[in-house]
Amino acid sequence: MSASFGQPSLWRRLRPVFAGFDGPLALAILILATIGLVVMYSAGFDQGSRFSDHGRNMLIALVVLFVTAQVPPQKLQQLAVPLYLLGVLLLLAMLVPGLGVTKKGATRWLNVGVVIQPSEILKIAMPLMLAWWFQKREGQRRVSDFVVAGLLLLLPVGLVIKQPDLGTAMLILAAGMYVIFFAGLSWKLVIPAFVLGAAAVVAIIVAEPHICQPGVNWPLLREYQQHRICTLLDPTKDPLGKGFHIIQGMIAIGSGGITGKGFMHGTQTHLEFVPERTTDFIFSALGEEFGLIGALVLVLAFVFLIFRGLMIAAEAPTTFTRLLAGAISLSFFTYAFVNMGMVSGILPVVGVPLPFISYGGTAMVTLGLGLGILMSVARSRRLMQS
Repeated sequence: MSASFGQPSLWRRLRPVFAGFDGPLALAILILATIGLVVMYSAGFDQGSRFSDHGRNMLIALVVLFVTAQVPPQKLQQLAVPLYLLGVLLLLAMLVPGLGVTKKGATRWLNVGVVIQPSEILKIAMPLMLAWWFQKREGQRRVSDFVVAGLLLLLPVGLVIKQPDLGTAMLILAAGMYVIFFAGLSWKLVIPAFVLGAAAVVAIIVAEPHICQPGVNWPLLREYQQHRICTLLDPTKDPLGKGFHIIQGMIAIGSGGITGKGFMHGTQTHLEFVPERTTDFIFSALGEEFGLIGALVLVLAFVFLIFRGLMIAAEAPTTFTRLLAGAISLSFFTYAFVNMGMVSGILPVVGVPLPFISYGGTAMVTLGLGLGILMSVARSRRLMQS
């Protein structure tokens, strides 16, 4: 009796596990997860178990987040090279006949007893690897160090483009470039790249009537990628074919107006006019039912998450944790901007999910892993101060 009386309570035993968790980051995650469940219920309630599966995926991501948050950044740093090498080797294995699984003309999956998508590993392994590299070069960084970092980045990006999977390649490239930029890449190199990119976009828009004619082939791009860009420039050329996704997505968002049509009252969505309404184009469902106000709430929630992540990065104690947390935080910006942009008709359709909102098990687990790393960085700093 006296022995049991002296035992600590369950909360006291669990408290060290939760100690140091970042409250604002947890709040941002809760807000976005709630929005995701509400929108998924409306968009997917009539698609079998889509809503319950989305909730299950969120719970799995939460477990991944919680477990990852317990891993000290020093351990994460030790995993950087093995995880990067594993991801690259799996991408190379997909080139072996019989191992790669091809769906809809793209070999993006690998059969190793279970079917996996190796490129998902690189979304986390890439910033880990480059943050590890620049941590090792701290205090003696030279131009050659940035060249090596660029080669480490381009190898997996090139393998993913070959699959082809331009959307995932773009996300891996962005995550790596964020690390390189935060590591001290000169603005003298960044600004010319932006200027050249802007000039290329303007040139394509001006030349659209000529370069998008039948029989005109673009160098370096596959035919379907050329069609996606031409469809973005003028979706009305094929309104019932390649332009259907963009047109219906814009109609759904525009019809929502300021306040939206109301929860479960999206006609474009529920009458099956919006394709992929629970995955890539779920932002259309949100815009139609909750209008501009709902879209702004979602954008502000992402801004809250990203800025909190950047604050965690700014307060991180080491070069590795600063670079890693900063890159992961801005990766959420890339996801959200690309998805909302393609649904709104300002970017080509490249198959990038909207974090927390779009359906997808692998993407949700990757999301939980990234958030867990952010929580680990914040937690390690708080435990050091206590």
